[in-house]
Amino acid sequence: MKFVIIGAGRVGLRTGRVLREEGHDVTVIEADPTIAERGREAGFEVIEGDGSRESVLESAGVDDADAVGALTGDLNVNFAACLIGKHHGCRTVMRIDEDYRESIYQQYADEVDEVVYPERLGAIGAKNALLGGSLTAIADVAQNLQILRITITEESPIRGYTLSEVALPSESRILAFGKGDEPMGIPLPDNSIEAGDSLAVLADFSELAAVRQLLVGEKPAGAVAAGGA
Repeated sequence: MKFVIIGAGRVGLRTGRVLREEGHDVTVIEADPTIAERGREAGFEVIEGDGSRESVLESAGVDDADAVGALTGDLNVNFAACLIGKHHGCRTVMRIDEDYRESIYQQYADEVDEVVYPERLGAIGAKNALLGGSLTAIADVAQNLQILRITITEESPIRGYTLSEVALPSESRILAFGKGDEPMGIPLPDNSIEAGDSLAVLADFSELAAVRQLLVGEKPAGAVAAGGA
């Protein structure tokens, strides 16, 4: 696939590296000559210019691109780039920072395919490191909702039950289920739950402790099992 990334800063270049390592074609747009040169030193094709201008996006190949990632620290540039990308038939992803009000977020979110918060994603990674063990936060999908991936252990209270027998707190839902190493798919009521299976669960922040206790158990995160090294 072909991607156009606006912004050769920390977020833009890290995103570009991940895409490039997976074999995709990445072109970066950067207005600052010094930062643009840094992108070239990292091995990217960099177009110098204002990513909110259609002519600059066209020079970066937006006509042939599958998606545009507007990842600068300037919300106005990001939004304009996404509108242009949408006009050219691209999927659009816009960076927004945490200090914007929810009303501002909603105003922009309706016009693009995806909004990303780098600070929130970094916080999720830090939280996962602190939690450890078999529970991983995948994403915050709203101010009060989070998607969790849970790996069932020998100590999980629900091990041995079927999905239909699992009673989660009222605002929580099982979104997907995976047997052992198999990919997760649609959860079925008669799926049996054994150690090594995976669940994706949507939970309200207020219910995270209860969900953790029910699915993971009381064993402290990161504890070493008896006989372990």
